[in-house]
Amino acid sequence: MRHFTYRSLEELEAAARELGAVHVRFVHDRARVAELLARRVQVGGLSAGNSMAIHPMEGCDGTLDGKPDELTWRRYERFARGGAKLIWFEATAVRADGRANTRQVMLAPHTVDEFARLLEMMRRVHREEWGTADDLLIPVQLTHSGRYSHPARIIAYHNPLIDQKTGTPPDYPVISDDELERLEDDYVRAAGLALEAGFTAVDIKATHGYLLSELLGAKTREGRYGGSLENRTRFIRNVLGKIRARFGRRLMLCMRLGCYDGVPYERDGQTGIGRPLPYPVPYPWGWGVNPMNPLEPDLTEVKQAIRWFVEDGVELLNVSMGSPYYNPHIGRPFEKPDEGNYEQPEHPLLGVDRHFRVAGELQQTFPELPMVGTGYSWLQKYFIHAGAANIEDGRIRFVGIGRGALTYPDFARDVLEKGELDESRVCKTLTFCTFLMRQKNNELGQFPTGCPPFDKEVYGPIMKQAREAKRKAEQTRG
Repeated sequence: MRHFTYRSLEELEAAARELGAVHVRFVHDRARVAELLARRVQVGGLSAGNSMAIHPMEGCDGTLDGKPDELTWRRYERFARGGAKLIWFEATAVRADGRANTRQVMLAPHTVDEFARLLEMMRRVHREEWGTADDLLIPVQLTHSGRYSHPARIIAYHNPLIDQKTGTPPDYPVISDDELERLEDDYVRAAGLALEAGFTAVDIKATHGYLLSELLGAKTREGRYGGSLENRTRFIRNVLGKIRARFGRRLMLCMRLGCYDGVPYERDGQTGIGRPLPYPVPYPWGWGVNPMNPLEPDLTEVKQAIRWFVEDGVELLNVSMGSPYYNPHIGRPFEKPDEGNYEQPEHPLLGVDRHFRVAGELQQTFPELPMVGTGYSWLQKYFIHAGAANIEDGRIRFVGIGRGALTYPDFARDVLEKGELDESRVCKTLTFCTFLMRQKNNELGQFPTGCPPFDKEVYGPIMKQAREAKRKAEQTRG
């Protein structure tokens, strides 16, 4: 279903008003857009050179033993030359059983040197293009994929709706408290390896339904890591405390935090539109959800957790929501779903509005904590106008772009030099990148992901290979 039919910023603005997307506002003047997005942002002891960020976008293109590979290098060179002053390095596993796919990168003793070389390249080419890299911040995102780990899932608790979506048996074992306590130390070891590689900031990833995110919603879990809010935040707070105790202020502590889980959706067989799985009320699971209506956010616990995380040393927060595995429209409003998934159950502008509303409320609640906003890509070339408005209103400090950076890695240069984007280069949210990410039928167990429509020379042939592999696999199953 096509939604983005707007021929001007004024048409898009009118549609937002008509739909009641009151948090989607725009700055029209190009010079003002450039001025606002060029603002420096103080993050801990660093003054980031502008207000533009690239989200952690996993490329699924590492080597089988977890090192950055050729396409990883290419992607980060393009990002580093592009001009954004916050480049959030992608989900990097803290140990082998926490990888989401066979080609996810991983911090381990045998991968440190390659990470160090890659990081040095990024700083060098950024310095060549922009005169300095002293105002460039590159946090590395530390993760354990939990329920979505390959080849064996590791779950924090049983949410029967998520179990249904993921094919998890109700008697599947839950990770024990003792195993979680040992995993805390794996995060600390990975943080030490990140420091050895030259990173000065680490992100303790807690979003998108992965292990730490799932723990935050584990209200029905027993033991030290479930039930009360204190218990559900225990793992993250222990890791933050251990990293700060061991490495002091040599590592900046960051977090990409999912602030609203929502509920799992399924595809309606007749309409193709997404619909929520039947859920009980009050809803006894999840994080950031209103228990009396889990289709709505409730930030009460989220705000308390952020207060604790700040006490534990977090200096930068990236605001996210939803899960790409069971409600992708919440996390990334799209124009076209990935193959086999559901059509948008709401107008994408309402999803953008939800992102801006949640991030804006959190940023205004914690004005001293710089935050990165999400949900911009669907706005296409007008995302910079919306981001400028959010910065101007004090509702975000960094405008973050994910899919759009795969399409247009040097978007920041055009913002700074022109105050506008090239319409022919912006992401159209057609979800080809997600299609590639979901394809596993090749000799490496994973196709790399990128943007086939706008990076055709590299990813066009990969897309053809992935489609052919999928066709053959379906024929074999048939």
